[in-house]
Amino acid sequence: MVPRRRRRRPWHRTRAYRLARTALLVTVLVTVVARCGPDGGAAGAGRRAAAASGADSSRSGGGDGGAEAGPDEDPPPDAPPPRPLPRSRPTSFRVPSLGIDAPVTPLRLDRNHELETPPVDAPRLVGWYEGGPTPGEAGTAVAVGHRDTRTGPAVFAGLAQVGSGRRIEVRRADGRTAVYSVDGVKVFDKAGFPDKEVYGPTGRPELRVITCGGLFSRRTGYTSNVVVFAHLTATR
Repeated sequence: MVPRRRRRRPWHRTRAYRLARTALLVTVLVTVVARCGPDGGAAGAGRRAAAASGADSSRSGGGDGGAEAGPDEDPPPDAPPPRPLPRSRPTSFRVPSLGIDAPVTPLRLDRNHELETPPVDAPRLVGWYEGGPTPGEAGTAVAVGHRDTRTGPAVFAGLAQVGSGRRIEVRRADGRTAVYSVDGVKVFDKAGFPDKEVYGPTGRPELRVITCGGLFSRRTGYTSNVVVFAHLTATR
């Protein structure tokens, strides 16, 4: 009997590809911290961040009260983790507890190998780094958005106040939705941004949502970045 030959996995599903993509995130995506300058999301000179602590947010429900706590909580501890989804670009980004429901645009690296930001004239747009995992896919997906622009508050104006356990939903082009649960919020100074902690491999599908934070100066922009850490808890 002739033995059956094993079919080779497609290149984009191999372990080597996933590791290479993770390395790219760690070495290149850190440049997003430098894009909170005076022209990239900076209205309201001298204003302090909405939440300036740098520690994990441990409040369940943030400042919204407990009315929506039930739907936003994690599934029961004994619930099996969801299987990662195949690759499919995101189309909309929702944070129900903050009233965020925004379209998503793909972002690339510019000629200086820095991550682009959403257009300043589209302050309600969320950007997704298309060189990394798509939401729901294995690995750490990265979403970015402006805190404010010269015309006023932007899509992530209240991002620092999202509470642990709150839900983030990302709709995809294939009709599926990746549902994440917030693990915490941290504020990092740009000068000491911990790229490995934010972008490094975690062994499960996760999401990072990043915007500007800290103090603002007209010359240099914001001093810090607000980073939301979340992990995949459901797909539908």
